[in-house]
Amino acid sequence: MSFWHKWANNVDSEYFLPSQRSKAEMEKALSEPSPYEFKDFIIEKKDGTKIGLITHFHVLHPMGKTLEIGASLIPNERRKGYGTEATQIMIDYLFLSKEAPCIQATTHIKNPSQRALEKIGFRREGIMRKRSFIRGEWTDITLYSILREEWKEPKILTKTA
Repeated sequence: MSFWHKWANNVDSEYFLPSQRSKAEMEKALSEPSPYEFKDFIIEKKDGTKIGLITHFHVLHPMGKTLEIGASLIPNERRKGYGTEATQIMIDYLFLSKEAPCIQATTHIKNPSQRALEKIGFRREGIMRKRSFIRGEWTDITLYSILREEWKEPKILTKTA
């Protein structure tokens, strides 16, 4: 919990909006069911070092089947393939375990993670203007998506628990 709390409250992140919540508030949010099935996972290296977070949730309404994912790594672990691998695992998991016809992701317009999304098979849908308020200014974000029929089969996972 301390890694997640520290990460979620990091005001120096260039692409991530900090939550600014206490550990008690975060523990309560994690223990209570969310109607949007908002689930966070810590990304770890094989040696157990915690290096980031990845999440998924329903877009707009839990009755809708579209899911959104988001991932963020600590700066010194970026561009090493960890984000790509974590995202691919999440996509495999969601398409194997959920009825979602589409999974989407949004990124800050200058975020280099767009390359990882494209590598996995996501397609750029367009720019969403002034959708994110980071560091005192409204910024554009890029919308990406992958359809179930574009995914076709698991790349990393072969079954779910």
